[in-house]
Amino acid sequence: MDPAAPPSFAARADDLQQSNIRSVTRRVNEVDGINLGQGVCDLPTPEPIKACAHQALRDDASIYSHYAGIEPLRRAILKKEQAHNEVPAPSPEDVVVGVGSTGVFVSAAFTLLEDGDEVILFEPFYGYHRNILELTGATIRYVPLGGPESMFDRAAMEAAVTENTKAVVVNTPANPSGKVWTREELSTLVDLLHDHDLVAITDEIYEYMLYDGTEHVSLASLPDAYERTITLSGFSKAYNVTGWRLGYGVAPAPIAEKMGLMNDLLYICAPRPLQHAALAAFEDLDDEYVAQLQADYAERRTLMCETLEAIGFDVP
Repeated sequence: MDPAAPPSFAARADDLQQSNIRSVTRRVNEVDGINLGQGVCDLPTPEPIKACAHQALRDDASIYSHYAGIEPLRRAILKKEQAHNEVPAPSPEDVVVGVGSTGVFVSAAFTLLEDGDEVILFEPFYGYHRNILELTGATIRYVPLGGPESMFDRAAMEAAVTENTKAVVVNTPANPSGKVWTREELSTLVDLLHDHDLVAITDEIYEYMLYDGTEHVSLASLPDAYERTITLSGFSKAYNVTGWRLGYGVAPAPIAEKMGLMNDLLYICAPRPLQHAALAAFEDLDDEYVAQLQADYAERRTLMCETLEAIGFDVP
């Protein structure tokens, strides 16, 4: 045996490579370029959130939290999901706080899926979704769904569903396409969830990034959908704390309990001082903050689109 030879890897690690998103970021940084490839928020973290983080550190709120998150934060998330998203979650036991929305997606995927299962993923897709789903051992069935003007095709999804299909991943507003699912499209999807006994995992991290009069609708808010839906969101994009890694999931208590236990196994808990800081997002920031956030990003969107058009690109 060659002592210099590398150890053998688990099959799940053999093909792992740096994500395209971070690879592009690294290469852009090397030439001091403008990064349009990664969801990097260039707005400042709101002062109330930073102040609460400082206070939590001064208070030594630094020991492990409950694996599903501190109860005040779970209650605040529950209230927000009920009031803003109209999700009929009844209890903080339905809420799991994790290490970013991606970390909660990992917990959800590993709770639901295993070898032999199939999952529907709409393309173009967020690369982390695909790579995480592959790690579960499940087989991915791809269904085309284009950009903002594209409509969900029920027949295309039904053609991809088999007796082994267990779940479907919905990203709305979608990264990278910008597609925002309409209420009618989501209602059609609910019918399919019931027809084929499926569970939906919805990634709604960009729920406030809306333009041109579009409306964000949470799948779980629709009639007869909550019991079959895991709703994911977080703080990174709306509150400019991408490096804090704080996200959450809302699901029926039996699912949320298993996700919390998976979260415990994988991460123990989300960073506790930052969980206390996140409370300020609900206690000290209001609709005016969200409106300003949307205006700031609309200004950046206009600048980007007009600049690209001015140098010869066709921007949808």
